[in-house]
Amino acid sequence: MMENVLSAVAILMGLGLVFSTILAIANKKLRVYEDPRIDQVEEMLPGTNCGACGSPGCRAFAEQLVNSEATPGGCTVSSSDNVESIATFLGVDPGFAEKRTARLLCAGGKAEARDEIEYHGVETCRSMTVVTGGNKGCVWGCLGLGDCELACTFNVITMNENGLPVVDVNGCTACGDCVDICPKHLFTIMPVSQKLIVQCRSLLEGEAAERLCSVACNACERCAADAAPGLIEMRNNLPVINYANNELAHPKATKRCPTNAICWVEGNQFEYRKSRSLPLGRVEVFRSEETV
Repeated sequence: MMENVLSAVAILMGLGLVFSTILAIANKKLRVYEDPRIDQVEEMLPGTNCGACGSPGCRAFAEQLVNSEATPGGCTVSSSDNVESIATFLGVDPGFAEKRTARLLCAGGKAEARDEIEYHGVETCRSMTVVTGGNKGCVWGCLGLGDCELACTFNVITMNENGLPVVDVNGCTACGDCVDICPKHLFTIMPVSQKLIVQCRSLLEGEAAERLCSVACNACERCAADAAPGLIEMRNNLPVINYANNELAHPKATKRCPTNAICWVEGNQFEYRKSRSLPLGRVEVFRSEETV
């Protein structure tokens, strides 16, 4: 009986030794080499995994940096000092990538866009869209319930007193959370150098558009006429900016807009002040002095 037990133990030990030897050989032969610098570069990155660099996360971007497939400047979230540190560590040029930020293509807040129905339900933009399509007369406009504020991973979106989301350009990582959550598809990610923005998506024109929202584009085409040739064209009653010609953009394209639907944006959108010239409760949009 004891001999059988010892034989079984010996067999198991032999099998264990054989399999461990096979695994050791396989590990040596099949192991994929990974540059140890990847771990070091990943630690030097901000660790936000925001995707602003175009990679799915900081680890993937670190791999690209080590493999010379990207430059440290591609991380627009990192400070300039941090970018320089990574470039020095890898012995490469820091490169440059223009900062991008989220922009909302609607300026119709509580003071500008009239409510058409009284909504009672879950207080989210998505729920309202599913149930009623929205409570505003303008079916293309921002609903103002702040889904984007809640979805923002980096807490750089706040709803202002006019019911519009204000994005902190300095803190925005262009991760796209707001783009994904908005049921009206009003958010877009764009370089900060693109300052000429059409803040309206309404397809109506003339008085029909202005009855629903005082800052709606009425398709007057003045901006297209005032802009440099090739910069703005009208499509479906809206001006479409050709950002491939962004060097031609100038605030003069906004000067004759009767509703401020097209704006020259410096910094954050939708920063408001109380206006003495407007009725109580109304607000006025800050505009760059260059556009006045």
